[in-house]
Amino acid sequence: MNIILLGPPGAGKGTQARRLVEERGMVQLSTGDMLREARTSGTEMGKQVAAVMDRGDLVTDEIVIGLIREKLQSGATHGGYIFDGFPRTLPQADALGELLKEEGESLDHVIEMRVDDEVLVRRIAARSTCGDCGEVYNDETRPIPADGKCANCGGTEFKRRADDNEESLKTRLLAYYKQTSPLIGYYYAKGMLEGVNGLGEIDQVAAEVKGVLGA
Repeated sequence: MNIILLGPPGAGKGTQARRLVEERGMVQLSTGDMLREARTSGTEMGKQVAAVMDRGDLVTDEIVIGLIREKLQSGATHGGYIFDGFPRTLPQADALGELLKEEGESLDHVIEMRVDDEVLVRRIAARSTCGDCGEVYNDETRPIPADGKCANCGGTEFKRRADDNEESLKTRLLAYYKQTSPLIGYYYAKGMLEGVNGLGEIDQVAAEVKGVLGA
């Protein structure tokens, strides 16, 4: 099973992707993670990524598609793939569709994490993550445990993203609505779009996602 998680920054895509990795043996294909991995891999594709990033240029869609192709061809999972952070634009969605077709794969579900922007801004401003495993905490809804240890891995280092503030988030939301939100209509027209409440508690959102994907 291959799925796309859609939603603005802070909607909980990464958190739900990690749950699916743990529970279903899926592989999370995060653009950022793939680029960082490729840069240090020493492969031909990795050298291209390193050269582009060292110049300070944006990595092209062709390179990202190439990295995804490598992952699909590696046969690393029987649980399927979660596309997190890609596609971001309509051309990328077309390219991903063509790639999956070429590799004999299909896209089974597109899940939109629906949120209210004002609530999202407040939530993100209070967000922190475990420096070791990436577990997400929130000052209001899920504070760091009183003993100062991550409930998932026991780590004691927590961090906040520099751009997790109201001004930066509004800029990121604007970019999302300009570039990525057209994908909602794109996949709706294909009959593939399904929505969940991205502002629920983590377990509630996970239950909705499970309902979409089936047992």
